[in-house]
Amino acid sequence: MNLRLELTRFLKLCFVLSSAFMFWKGLSIVTNSHSPIVVVLSGSMEPAFQRGDVLFLYNRNTINKVGDVVIYEVEDKSIPIVHRVLREHHNDKKKQLLLTKGDNNAGDDIPLYGRKKNYLHKSKDIVGTVKGYVPQLGYVTIWISENKYAKVALMGFLGLSALLSNE
Repeated sequence: MNLRLELTRFLKLCFVLSSAFMFWKGLSIVTNSHSPIVVVLSGSMEPAFQRGDVLFLYNRNTINKVGDVVIYEVEDKSIPIVHRVLREHHNDKKKQLLLTKGDNNAGDDIPLYGRKKNYLHKSKDIVGTVKGYVPQLGYVTIWISENKYAKVALMGFLGLSALLSNE
């Protein structure tokens, strides 16, 4: 085992990981969203977006209009929800309040908000507004996250390829 070769491999891996992290953080700063790319996990927005679609978000707009597709996170839940703005209001402090609904859902999202909330606050709850998407590209991440054998197989493949590579 050549120590210099192993250190070079390790540094290349560190470079790749840090480059990916810097790209993600840079994209987060540009879009003003902690999660600028999300995958649709359910069928609540069909036919507009299907399960597995990758959405690109932007959160620098000052207001959202009725009809905009927004991603929001509710307190105590880490899964982002992709739904359309049904109504908008402004409170006494001129802050925008939004009511959302999934295109494929019968009712609005008030039961999802929790803690007796009737509206989402644009500044606190909204992760971003959808500006573009790639159909079905996110199925890979859904498959890996829902199938424990896929996770083990992927990690094993990556580990073996790292050990057996000759570069």
